[in-house]
Amino acid sequence: MRATTVDDAIRQVAKQWPDALALADAPNREAFFAGEPLRLTWREVDRAVDNLAVALTAIGAGPHVAVAVQLPNVVELVLTILACGRIGATAVPFPIQHRRHELDYGLRASSARIIVTGPRPDRPDQLDTVSAVVDDLDTPVHIATFGSAIVDTGTALTVDTTEAAASQGVPAGPDEVLTICWTSGTTGTPKGVPRTPSMWLASGYFQVDELNLLHDDRILCPFPLVNMAGIGGILVPWAIVGAVLFLHQPLDLPVFLGQLTSEEITYTVAPPALLNMLLLDDSILAGVDLSHLRKITSGAAPLDPWMVQGWDELGVEIVNAFGSNEGAALLSTATSVPDPKLRARYFPRPSAEGIEVRLVDPDSEDDINETGRPGELRFRGPTVFGGYLDASGAEFDDADFFRTGDIFEWADTSSDPWLLRFVDRAKDIIMRGGMNISAAELEGLIAAHDSVADCAAIGYRDATLGERVGIFVAPAGDHEPSLETIVAHLRDMGIASYKLPERLEIVDALPRNALGKIAKNDLRDRWRTTEEN
Repeated sequence: MRATTVDDAIRQVAKQWPDALALADAPNREAFFAGEPLRLTWREVDRAVDNLAVALTAIGAGPHVAVAVQLPNVVELVLTILACGRIGATAVPFPIQHRRHELDYGLRASSARIIVTGPRPDRPDQLDTVSAVVDDLDTPVHIATFGSAIVDTGTALTVDTTEAAASQGVPAGPDEVLTICWTSGTTGTPKGVPRTPSMWLASGYFQVDELNLLHDDRILCPFPLVNMAGIGGILVPWAIVGAVLFLHQPLDLPVFLGQLTSEEITYTVAPPALLNMLLLDDSILAGVDLSHLRKITSGAAPLDPWMVQGWDELGVEIVNAFGSNEGAALLSTATSVPDPKLRARYFPRPSAEGIEVRLVDPDSEDDINETGRPGELRFRGPTVFGGYLDASGAEFDDADFFRTGDIFEWADTSSDPWLLRFVDRAKDIIMRGGMNISAAELEGLIAAHDSVADCAAIGYRDATLGERVGIFVAPAGDHEPSLETIVAHLRDMGIASYKLPERLEIVDALPRNALGKIAKNDLRDRWRTTEEN
């Protein structure tokens, strides 16, 4: 029987396979979070969720109360999200890279009343940063921590797998908000994406059906469990099928490869740049047992056909994925696109019940049904969210299709299903190591420096991360800012480290088109030409 909520799914699998291993920390957990690595059965997961739900209720969590969570990929992160669902609270996960700037905005925008975090050996200032942000807010936010370090007025949380009285909270209903995740937009501030259990389950069942995930699968998650890739692509499918979920804090390559072997992983996800690197250097995979590994999902950047072919020759299917926090999702598998080289480039139109896709000319709003003509990809269906926090509704067209802002074209309309090809990102987003960065947000912060008259942020190609952040700056007056000056300025503003620029070019003026918009393609081409020469 299909679950109606994520909590339903957890209870079903805990009842069916109580003694089966369900959830395990990475072996190097103590390098990035307090406590020894945990390994829990499904019975223990269910009990720990119950006990944590009771503890959160005691500090004010409950129906429709936003509970912020900033934890690395540890068992406690999974349990906290599930416990929120069990008492009808809304989990608001933040990437661990987010610092004062992002936390302050997100806590205010989500109206969070609790934040769950914990001490991190790799970032000793974690609790001080959270405390400082909370102290500056107009509304009280209670700090709850896992681990040994407790802030003065906070609450200690533990992973308690003993049998106790079940939580008396009311679980989130199918159409109530379970999570608010964050996505980078073009407006200069992150956008909150509320999603309900029914939306998450629709996304999860789509993954399960397309990937043929089963109870016997052993899943390794090296993506942060804070957005669609981690929650919709891994966490919810795991809960649906009752598989084993092995956590990994991204990315420690020797640990990741060691887990593939020691845990006999059958399915994982990885960025294209990493999969390329592993094929290009045979010595890295020496000694790694891939005999159990069936599939790897990759995406967030175009895949190289030779890479998909190369892994196919090793007996590992590469699944090409496109998706968004809002619920748009395309998967290209060996079943739907058998040729590995074609799978790197094409996506079949989704055939899951209720999911509708259209390509639209953004100027005329006409549907595009012929090959070779680019248009904006739009989605409608049960996986798609209902709108951003405090948004105007402009993210949907008149037919209630979500405007992805991504440009695709029909590559083949004679096949069944029709095939789509990614063309370009319409949104001004930089994708560094799987993390989305809003160029507009970065430009706004840089422009606040008194030595900057004008600036543009772009992504430039990188073999390891896919893209890195680069900036062009037109200086104010005679003083030219250095990269170090700009980085120090951004650090002072408390932004996440992954957003920091790593390349700077000083220009007299930024190139603009006839409408006054910065011609960023010209800037990208300028660096691309330099690299090629």
